[in-house]
Amino acid sequence: MAAAATTRLLQQLGEALQQIPANRYWLAFSGGIDSHVLLHAMATLRPQLSATLNAVHVNHGLNAKAAQWAAHAVSVCDLLDIPCHVFNVNASAKKGESPEAAARDARYHAFSTLIETGDVLLTAHHREDQAETLLLQLMRGAGPHGLAAMPHSRSFSNGQLARPLLAIEQALINDYAAEKALLWVEDPSNQDLGFERNFLRHEVMPILKAHWPALSTTLSRSAAHCADAAGLLDELAVEDLKCAAQWQLGRPLPERISLDYLHQMSVRRRKNLLRFWIKKLYLGVVSSVVIEQIEASMMNVKEDATPLVSWQGGELRRYRQHLYAMPPLPSFDALVMLHWQWSKGGLKLPAAQGVLNAHISKTHVKNENTHGLSLAQCERLPMTVRFRRGGERCQLAGRQHRHELKGLLQQAGVPPWQRERIPLIYLGDQLAAVVGYYDCEPFLAQDNEPSVTFTIR
Repeated sequence: MAAAATTRLLQQLGEALQQIPANRYWLAFSGGIDSHVLLHAMATLRPQLSATLNAVHVNHGLNAKAAQWAAHAVSVCDLLDIPCHVFNVNASAKKGESPEAAARDARYHAFSTLIETGDVLLTAHHREDQAETLLLQLMRGAGPHGLAAMPHSRSFSNGQLARPLLAIEQALINDYAAEKALLWVEDPSNQDLGFERNFLRHEVMPILKAHWPALSTTLSRSAAHCADAAGLLDELAVEDLKCAAQWQLGRPLPERISLDYLHQMSVRRRKNLLRFWIKKLYLGVVSSVVIEQIEASMMNVKEDATPLVSWQGGELRRYRQHLYAMPPLPSFDALVMLHWQWSKGGLKLPAAQGVLNAHISKTHVKNENTHGLSLAQCERLPMTVRFRRGGERCQLAGRQHRHELKGLLQQAGVPPWQRERIPLIYLGDQLAAVVGYYDCEPFLAQDNEPSVTFTIR
């Protein structure tokens, strides 16, 4: 019986791997039964693999036997003639972070450093893992994307992550391990019922399976149905985003969408678009509570209102008829003044705004689209970089009078939270340039005169 089961596992695994082409496979090898079976089975299938096979073990340092487990992983790989890379990581949980999440994040961060273009990271998640994930997501009130549980493959780092055992049941894995007389690591934390997944696995699943023997199969099928539904929602959101996106010089501005378009949509469709848009910008997966906050504070307020909705990893702001999504803005001191010897290199701006650079042009032809400061004046006068405090004025090219910078930036449609972070170039005590927007008339280079322009990178 076991030999037949082993043959079946190798056949199913081989078929799954045919759908996962790669230059290199990196197998996440904990040393437990699941990853040990995957490693051993892939070593058996190695003659028919399209890629080289490597293993990677992460030592979390959370157990007194962690070093022994790492040594065991290396010895198993040596016997199978498979290169094994060992990472030693700090997986301690931060305040408010679950130990499971901390260990998982540390593990996958280590994996990500290995994966190059064409590489695939393989994990040993199986059908029971999939069923447990769906139930855990259900208990958390997840929608279709969460209930889709784990995909068979997805992009990861510079390559892909794949789960070739996801359609294989735990019993078949156990039979293979028994047939091959494998020796694996037993992590005692897997028995700790304080962890949600362990409680579900040891206390809940046996009761459910006693009544519904095919539970894992049917739950995995439900996850696949949810994945199909989530895929359709994403396809709809892609089309909606094309219409809602704002364009500039023929290119979409990914961080900004039109409120006018959002108001034309049904509430359900609008919420779907907002979730997809925020996720596409890598600002995290927002909860239903956050989506409701966006609905309440962004959709039906006065045009001059500038509401803010924030969550871990991102925030949403409104200005005029647009929504802006972005990482949380770091704290910023507008009173800072930076002395800059610009000819000696770039200037690092505060609050992670980048590096300010000066560029010299030997000749300069002045017109309404091309500006630059006089090189001679930049060399003669001390240069400082400041930020808006209020009351700044600038005389634009070709105009007779100076204008308040606040009004100029409003006319240019610059959102309020960006205005205070725009670097202002001062020559002596006078405003000479508003980086990225304006150069002031008294300091402009004349025709055929060398000029200086500024960019942020």
